Amino acid sequence: MYAIIEACGRQYKVQEGETVYFEKLGEEEGKKVSFDKVVLISDNGKVQVGNPYVSNAKVEGKVVSNGRGKKVLVFKYKAKKNERKTRGHRQDYTKVEITSIKTKAEKAVAEKSEEKAKKETATKSEEKKAEKKTEKVEK
Repeated sequence: MYAIIEACGRQYKVQEGETVYFEKLGEEEGKKVSFDKVVLISDNGKVQVGNPYVSNAKVEGKVVSNGRGKKVLVFKYKAKKNERKTRGHRQDYTKVEITSIKTKAEKAVAEKSEEKAKKETATKSEEKKAEKKTEKVEK
């Protein structure tokens, strides 16, 4: 499963468990980050394309580190004019590990499983109460 998200003015292809370098997000290390602007989701051949974004889709990640990239040298030169300029630049980045890609269908499945678990615990507690009543009646 992979998704294409829009963040920092660019589009990134991400997968679960992958680490991605974004422009500086301004989050501290260890914090969770979520991206709501999901352009496309592909899951085992099933492709959902947004218009412009996929509704109820979310990509979650964890900030691993913040840092600065390698220095990029910019050299400007004009022939026969003795004009030379050297400039350098280091871009800030945030390293994010993608933890999950959630869609509307997965949310519905998670909610159903929670409801089933609640029902099972409710029925178990009712069964225990019924057993206690039958034990009292038998005594």
